[in-house]
Parts: sequence; structure tokens; C-alpha cells
Amino acid sequence: MDFSEFDTRGYRTVDVRTGYGEWVAHYERTVEDAMDIALLDRLQEPSWAAVTRAVDLGCGTGRTGLWLRDKGVGSIDGVDLTPEMLAVAQRRGAHDRLIEADIAATGLDDSTYDLVISSLVDEHLDDLRPLYREAWRLATPKATFALVTFHPHFIMASGMPTHYTAVSGESVAITTNVHLISDHVTAAVNTGWQLAELHERVIDDEWVALKPKWERFRHHPISAAYVWRKD
Repeated sequence: MDFSEFDTRGYRTVDVRTGYGEWVAHYERTVEDAMDIALLDRLQEPSWAAVTRAVDLGCGTGRTGLWLRDKGVGSIDGVDLTPEMLAVAQRRGAHDRLIEADIAATGLDDSTYDLVISSLVDEHLDDLRPLYREAWRLATPKATFALVTFHPHFIMASGMPTHYTAVSGESVAITTNVHLISDHVTAAVNTGWQLAELHERVIDDEWVALKPKWERFRHHPISAAYVWRKD
């Protein structure tokens, strides 16, 4: 679905590499754990400590990688398109290896990881299918693909793109797309993935305390977490 049909902000829009390269200085103070980490904490599988090797697609500044380390994951590779974000992740030190690449075409070896994980990147993709195919290619038999997404309902209801405040004070949008839950299911199932879990995070008291202006979105879903199995 075309985000422009829902856009209520009209911000100047830049591509992913440009946007995150400029946002990196303030990214950690902008993205709340309630959006993604809180959902990862709800998942029943995989058994994180049993993961031998993980790949973090769209690893950004290393937030997800650090969470995985804290959960006992032994080896983590990170992939991201933006060198400025990778530099922060490098300093954070949660990943064994960091690769600058497109998350849908990483160049990494086939059947290498028993966990593929990706958080808050899908809204920047025109097409979900290459991501699901790449995750499948990287995954070992019986592997898990954990995917946290910006909920399509919130994007449509709020009319708000992924955005940041530039040094000049201008609000700038990063290319945003709307992918329905059915789009994810279709792309995943057609690739061969089987759905194991799906959780949705709604705007609640915790969220309103973080962002009081979002009171009008109370009870609306804002993010979602999928767990897929390669059976």
C-alpha cells in the first residue's frame, strides 16, 4: 500500500542510507525499547541461550545485538546499509562481525545461522519477499526467523512516517511503506516459513507516559513481532 495515501506530515523524504546516516547521533534517544525490545521479551521461542549463531539484519546501532548478548546468544553477526550506524554498533561491541550490505542481499554464506532476527526495518522495503527469501537462505534447517515490525495500522492511523529531526531542526522522513500483516504472511509462507508466534504491542499507560501526545492513539497497535520456523 502506498504510504502517501495516509501521510499527514508532508515531510521532505530521504532514502534509508541518507536518513539513518543523519539520524544516528540522536537515534538512541528517539527509539523506545517499548517499540521492539518489549516485544522480544514476550516471545516464547526460540530459547535464546540455545542459539549458537545469529545474524542481525538491519542491526543499526546494535540495540538488538546487545539484547541478544544479554540473553546468552553466543555468536552474532550484524548487517546494515548505513556505515554511520555500523560505527556505533562497532563501538558497542555486541556483534562478532559487522557487514555493510543490503539486508535482502547480504552476501553471507547459505545455511549458516540458527537464528535470523530483524527489527524495525520492513517499512523501508518496497517488497517484503526478498527479505524473507534472504532470511531463508541464511537459516539452517529448523532455524528461527524473529521479525519485529512497525505495525501497519499505526502507520495508517497516525499518518506518520519514520522520521527524525535534522541538525537544522527540520523534520525529515525516511522512505516509508505500508505492509499489511497479510503481506508478511504471504511473503513468508510462499518462501516456506511456518508461523510459530505473533504478538502485537498496543499504546498503553507505559507508552503514554513516554509520549503523552499519543494519548489519542491509546489501545491502537503500534508494533508487531513474528516468529517463523524453517521446518
